[in-house]
Amino acid sequence: MSSTELPSVPPTSVLPEAAAVRIAEGERLRSVGLPGVTLSIRSRPPARAGLPPALYVHGLGGSSQNWSDLMQRLEDVVDGEAVDLPGFGDSPPPDDGDYSVTGHARAIIRYLDAFGRGPVHLFGNSLGGAVSTRVAAVRPDLVRTLTLVSPALPELRVQRSAVPTVLLGLPGVAGLLTRTTGKWTAEQRVRGVLALCYGDPGRVSPEAFEHAVQELERRLRLPYFWDAMARSARGIVNAYTLGGQHGLWRQAERVLAPTLLIYGGRDQLVGYRMAPKAARTFRNARLLSMPDAGHVAMMEYPETVAGAFRELLADTDERGAGDGAPGARG
Repeated sequence: MSSTELPSVPPTSVLPEAAAVRIAEGERLRSVGLPGVTLSIRSRPPARAGLPPALYVHGLGGSSQNWSDLMQRLEDVVDGEAVDLPGFGDSPPPDDGDYSVTGHARAIIRYLDAFGRGPVHLFGNSLGGAVSTRVAAVRPDLVRTLTLVSPALPELRVQRSAVPTVLLGLPGVAGLLTRTTGKWTAEQRVRGVLALCYGDPGRVSPEAFEHAVQELERRLRLPYFWDAMARSARGIVNAYTLGGQHGLWRQAERVLAPTLLIYGGRDQLVGYRMAPKAARTFRNARLLSMPDAGHVAMMEYPETVAGAFRELLADTDERGAGDGAPGARG
């Protein structure tokens, strides 16, 4: 579709309440059509009008549901939305099949530009952390603050527990996994994911576990599920090998937005040892180390993550009010 065929405001439709994807109480889910991509956007009504916008970006294999708890805890300070990246959650695959970190970042930028949401308080977990870093580096005008939970930034020595995720990006491995794990139940798969991603899987309530099983069963029925997983994993691996100005660490150096870095001591996918390097690389960063957390601290300890962001927000607003910086509201 050419740009001349697009309406001035991209089409938006509210997904029906009966949609298979889970919509928590107070949440709204809508589908947004953009050039080359359709995105599902999860949101909660802000506590009052005029709050600054926020956007939450999930990790590999995740969805906008990963942010529901945190989004609810911050609804009094930001106007929050969480996106399903192309091929994940309730978003269909991108038209061009591009699941690279750059491809995902391009989708985020298109959404923010189309709806005039920027500058936003941008949150990213894992893959979403790499995507958000790239967005903040190439489009600083779109990012007010940056909060990264276990961001997937290149490591010289990948943790052994993360090797299967890396291997998923190799050609043919997704098909092999589909064949070799075909008899695994959704419950078995979810337990494995929780053991990998949580510092303490026991923190997951029975209700949350059941919701996760239902969501995985739904997504396993999608014909593009494994392809989206494999291509996005390959995108992370490829991003790790990029050098020069396109390297993720080089881009991290270019981020201007105040940055909150959150690392879990029990993270089996992103090395806890990378936290000091990240704190040195992002020029305006603060670090929250959580020894008991795993890969998804915003799901395990949403109250702690929310408190750290509130401090970032308060300090950012105070500095903005002091120097007359634009957009320092909230």
